[in-house]
Amino acid sequence: MLLVRLDNLGDVLMTTPAFAAVRDSLPAAHLALLAAPSAQLLRPHLPLLDEIIGFDAPWVKAGAAALAGQPPGAAERALLQSLQEASFDAAIIFTVCTQSALPAALLCRLAGIPLVLAHTRERAYGLLSDEVPDREQVATGMRHEVRRQLDLVARVGFVTPDERLRFALREEDSAAARDLLLGAGVDPARPYVLVHPGASAASRRYPAAAYGAAAALLWREGLQVVFCAGPGEGGLLDEAATAMGGGGHVLAPLQQLGTLAALVAGARVLVGNNSGPVHLAAAVGTPVVDLYALTNPQHTPWQVPARVLNHDVPCRNCLQSVCAEGHHDCLRRVAPAQVAEAAWALMREAA
Repeated sequence: MLLVRLDNLGDVLMTTPAFAAVRDSLPAAHLALLAAPSAQLLRPHLPLLDEIIGFDAPWVKAGAAALAGQPPGAAERALLQSLQEASFDAAIIFTVCTQSALPAALLCRLAGIPLVLAHTRERAYGLLSDEVPDREQVATGMRHEVRRQLDLVARVGFVTPDERLRFALREEDSAAARDLLLGAGVDPARPYVLVHPGASAASRRYPAAAYGAAAALLWREGLQVVFCAGPGEGGLLDEAATAMGGGGHVLAPLQQLGTLAALVAGARVLVGNNSGPVHLAAAVGTPVVDLYALTNPQHTPWQVPARVLNHDVPCRNCLQSVCAEGHHDCLRRVAPAQVAEAAWALMREAA
């Protein structure tokens, strides 16, 4: 069985309950995930998959950028050959409602895969053996992304009794996280709040200085505050720590996904943007304060205690990576005091 999910790591995490439904229904099947190369970082943490095949798809934004300057068709031909050699019996193509499944469906047909399931807006005819009409619109109240993918696999009888996100922590991840905390002066035996100011899209980032102001409020009440971010996001860490004015613990940009997940798992609360770390928190059961830009509505934290913060704007559901209005009011108008109070509220509930 070939499972296709070609966008961001957070999207792959939100599809793990659907992967689990396939695994629960076909326990002896070989499950291969075709995903962006960055998703290969998930391989040690998703034992329900047998392999992850990395592929920069030219019909996906990040994939097109990665392929810029390369000979057209070379990556596709190499992938097609490997898929043909694998002789898959079936494929499931997972997409958000603004994506087309047909490029991946054509790839599956060329690879000789006889059974292919996907959502589609236009008639797929011979490209899909099982097409699910996609009438979903980006609007408040639409299905959650996790539910969309669970509903898709349920159309062919694949279900799971456990619809939580999946991510397996390893002992070495927890040990690495503990070493990082100790090296930064954090006492792992005392509660800490983890603040992650990063996100791949500028439109989804709450101002780093505002994160620092919220962290200062938490620190003054006796909490340890730890700042972390991913590769290339060191500037956000510096800005947040400077705005805090001292008292926080800043980790160097993290290189290992497992270490990040262990840090999230150990935190009392994660405070972050609508991005991969929020979905990691949902997978490991850590409460989340989600600074949720109103670019789209279907990616809120799944089955985990959460506070979703934003300021309503008429331009909501814009689907933009950069604020087209220039004001970024959906996040900028959330006060740091609201962020701190949301974190306290989650901690009180957990207690």
